Amino acid sequence: MATTDRQATTLALAHALSAAERGLAVLPLSRTKLPALRSPHHDDPGPTCHGECGRFGHGVYDASTDPARVREMFAAAPWATGYGIACGLPPYHLIGVDLDTKSGTDAPAALRELGLRHLFTVPDTVVVLTPSGGRHLWLTGPPDVVVPNSASRLAPGIDIRGAGGYLVGPGSRTAHGAYGTLPGTAHLPPAACPPALLRLLLPPPRTPHRALADHGHGLVHFVLTAHEGQRNTRLFWAACRAYENGLGPALATPLTEAARHTGLTEQEARATIASAARMTGHRP
Repeated sequence: MATTDRQATTLALAHALSAAERGLAVLPLSRTKLPALRSPHHDDPGPTCHGECGRFGHGVYDASTDPARVREMFAAAPWATGYGIACGLPPYHLIGVDLDTKSGTDAPAALRELGLRHLFTVPDTVVVLTPSGGRHLWLTGPPDVVVPNSASRLAPGIDIRGAGGYLVGPGSRTAHGAYGTLPGTAHLPPAACPPALLRLLLPPPRTPHRALADHGHGLVHFVLTAHEGQRNTRLFWAACRAYENGLGPALATPLTEAARHTGLTEQEARATIASAARMTGHRP
């Protein structure tokens, strides 16, 4: 097993260096698909650090195109068997469209339906096959547009990886299997995101204060009416919508109180809201 892991690490490093040569910022991942390097601040309640301290362990903020730094990160994480590719960074400003096929969802069909409805076609681009049968489509965005992360906002099973997010790179090996490029797409450059699709990926325009307030009350009520088995899912969904609409900081406490009313602890509620903030590209 140890030999197999070393081989997986060596292969992941080789693929990561190749991606870095193409201008894609990378970081080492563990078999769980999470960043392999633990935060140096895990016992420090101080202000959030995104790598300003100079140490490794800041997740996607560690990502680099510098071969020497990439080698240093993998040397610090000899258990890494994969690598992540940071989204939203120059020169590609990568946008990842994650099409899931688990739980009975047909995300590719949902994306085609969106294309028919909004008059866009996804161009030929890099496609990465996941161990579960899903697909990651690589697209590029304009340099002056920040695409947030989202989960199933466009349609069930369609997740978006934008600024602050990352994609598992082809050649990675995880606990569930290996990631690889769809034959015939590895040589392609990431294609430009169709304008009509890009508009769908961006947060809705800010609405008048009263409408935002009503929306906030609706999200809190949605959490308050959750039954056992729905509480965490409803809270995560509501918190994602709150951050996407610019209400996250204002609604964090009301959502926490609503979740406590349904039976979640304050710690559970705040952890879920923080996860929603990270998923949508915001600081908790």
